Amino acid sequence: MGLFSYFGRRDIHEGEVVDLRERYRVDEKTAYDGVPTIYYDILLHGSREKVGTIDLRLTVEGNMYYYGHIGYNVQRQHRGNHYAYYASLVLFDIARNEFNMKELIITCSPENVASYKTLRKLGGELLELVEVPAGHPLYTIGEKKKYIFRYRIDL
Repeated sequence: MGLFSYFGRRDIHEGEVVDLRERYRVDEKTAYDGVPTIYYDILLHGSREKVGTIDLRLTVEGNMYYYGHIGYNVQRQHRGNHYAYYASLVLFDIARNEFNMKELIITCSPENVASYKTLRKLGGELLELVEVPAGHPLYTIGEKKKYIFRYRIDL
């Protein structure tokens, strides 16, 4: 079947400020980019109010390096509350405890100041500012540079 979890799954991972509710998983055969990924809703802690989404890619080999392991989006009306930061902390625990991941790569574009501040607040190591190769899907949508951060989560 390819889909290794069902849509609407209700597994809740609790955090201090936000919780993550697993929505669905795709394996490498089903994913449009060939990368197994788990998708979550970001909910205000203890509620059903959705404030955004976050996903965990289980590999960043090849061209996925420019995307990183984690992608998030906080709804416009909920921005400025550090929900991406708190959701990332919960996702770090999931990556470590459920998938035995020891480090994560997270990227952002230089013009995305809010995301850059989030990645700094998460305490990662800034590895480099890279040029995205011409022809890469990110380059074709105007993202020509990426900050690459590494997070060691094996502690």
